Amino acid sequence: MSGDPVIEAARAARAGSLIVFPTDTVYGLGTTPLEADATARVFETKARPERLTLPILVASTELAHDVGIFDERAERLARAFWPGALSLVLPRTPSSAPWALGGDAGTVAVRVPAHPLARALLAEAGPLAVTSANRSGDPPATTCDGLRKAFGDLVAVYLCEEAPLEGAASTVLDLAHGPATILRSGDLDAATLARFLPAGEPLLDSPPSP
Repeated sequence: MSGDPVIEAARAARAGSLIVFPTDTVYGLGTTPLEADATARVFETKARPERLTLPILVASTELAHDVGIFDERAERLARAFWPGALSLVLPRTPSSAPWALGGDAGTVAVRVPAHPLARALLAEAGPLAVTSANRSGDPPATTCDGLRKAFGDLVAVYLCEEAPLEGAASTVLDLAHGPATILRSGDLDAATLARFLPAGEPLLDSPPSP
């Protein structure tokens, strides 16, 4: 055992176990995306519907290019807002295509978080499939006590901060299905995002009706 909690958490995640760690938004529940059994464990533990896709967190924009296919809009937005609380839904690359993330098998939501502990963990562990650390329908837990009460021994390693973590979920922007579309609102609003799209590019602030 190394004694370094970040290395311990990274080792556990790479082995397919579940870990909890802070991000710049909320606590995340995550594991390696490379093993279908591991991502299935996230869905089961959280009681998350499998029609919802697990997002991917990575340590850098360069590594995000291994996960999602970037167009000009994605490049601009990544430069402007990463690391930070913006998740971009992009077409998958050949590397991420086999990952069992639920939902749409052709796309992936990817983000580079700003939290230094999350970045250190991701640099050690590689990409992680991560969702908010709560049972579906419950608010995200903000303290380690709350996280342990929610998940107990189902989580192998808890990386927690002393103070409560009370951020808002990231803004989710879909760039994989035509016009840029905000799927979930966060601290970044439509007006802010629109300034960084190419001139004349539309931005929808809700999914179009079917």
